Amino acid sequence: MAPIDIPQYSELLWPTLEAVTRLGGSGSIEEIVEEVLNGERFSEQQQAVLHGDGPQTEIEYRLAWARTYLKGMGLLINSRRGVWSLTEHGRVATAPQVEKLHRKYVLKLREDRRRRQQEDLARVEQEDDGADQPHWRDELLSALMRVSPDAFERLTQRLLREAGFINTTVTGRSGDGGIDGVGVYRMSLVSFPVFFQCKRYSGSVGASAVRDFRGAMAGRGEKGLLVTTGTFTGDAKAEATRDGAPPVDLIDGQRLCDLLKEYDLGVRTTIRQVEDISVDTSFFDEV
Repeated sequence: MAPIDIPQYSELLWPTLEAVTRLGGSGSIEEIVEEVLNGERFSEQQQAVLHGDGPQTEIEYRLAWARTYLKGMGLLINSRRGVWSLTEHGRVATAPQVEKLHRKYVLKLREDRRRRQQEDLARVEQEDDGADQPHWRDELLSALMRVSPDAFERLTQRLLREAGFINTTVTGRSGDGGIDGVGVYRMSLVSFPVFFQCKRYSGSVGASAVRDFRGAMAGRGEKGLLVTTGTFTGDAKAEATRDGAPPVDLIDGQRLCDLLKEYDLGVRTTIRQVEDISVDTSFFDEV
């Protein structure tokens, strides 16, 4: 089987900048990835290729590097919440200018590499890309992949309860049409049932899974929640919000990690104070 061709990160620099421009000058990682996938018309086969053993896809991995390089080139900045924005230079840059800046930035990185030890450079690159793929998420997703399917369903049930759902139950029955459970979400004066399905995936969930889940909901409810440890293809996201069909909300592995962190489910956040030490050399002049 011939390998599936995927553009290098350098070929995704300009498409990424264009995507952020179309989004109004800023966007979350998920929004930018989806906008690039739509703009470049990647096939579902291309979107399904994993980076290593996953759960991140190869396209998402290379887009993360594209964002990191654009940041180093002074064309993008990112906030602590993972929102990426165009800089003043990024708003007016052209494709030829981006290519020229990339060559210049690569040369600078090579010069830096000669002055630093390899482990120091790896540490700096990890910090630069930390907003995209923090190590704790990888560890958490690996832990989730090791739990049993029943335990993953119970975890989803617990998460929904923490998020404000009531009467949340796990069906616990095979042959239930792909529905793993149901909860009632109360919003102000109204409430409605939400059916959920849990998929422990290390790869991408395609549009067919969304259609199958929606089919299982037919006649039972009009609101669904599909939770996975993996990712969703662009076609799956489009199918989830297709006009004329009951909407299906999607929670991928990255969003799942953030929710577990938000509700302190298996994730502890420790805030450490760091001393900032500097030497006042003028003090010694007066001793």
